[in-house]
Amino acid sequence: MKIPGADFAVVPEAKLTQYLLNPAHPVGRSKALFFLKFGFTAISWRDLAEALLKHARENDATLSGQTTYGVRYFVDGILRAPDGTMLNIRSAWYIDTGSKVPRFVTAHPLPKL
Repeated sequence: MKIPGADFAVVPEAKLTQYLLNPAHPVGRSKALFFLKFGFTAISWRDLAEALLKHARENDATLSGQTTYGVRYFVDGILRAPDGTMLNIRSAWYIDTGSKVPRFVTAHPLPKL
């Protein structure tokens, strides 16, 4: 199963520049160090945004849960880094109640395949 509406998914700039690619972020630091190591940068945040969107469109999703605020999905699979490395990651997406647009929440590495 794919994320419903994956073709319309969004990746907020702040989620990448202030969290996922920010080595100074108290929670996102380890994730930032991982993605930075393979050539993603906050300056070129759109590269990671495009890679995450492709990841969401091309890999199967798992329904993680439904809340009063919406539905959460996980997507596991390969994401190509700027240096050519194929990363095995999990991305999390949320579709708010009343919306059909998936929005990116976070991503983290999975064990190598």
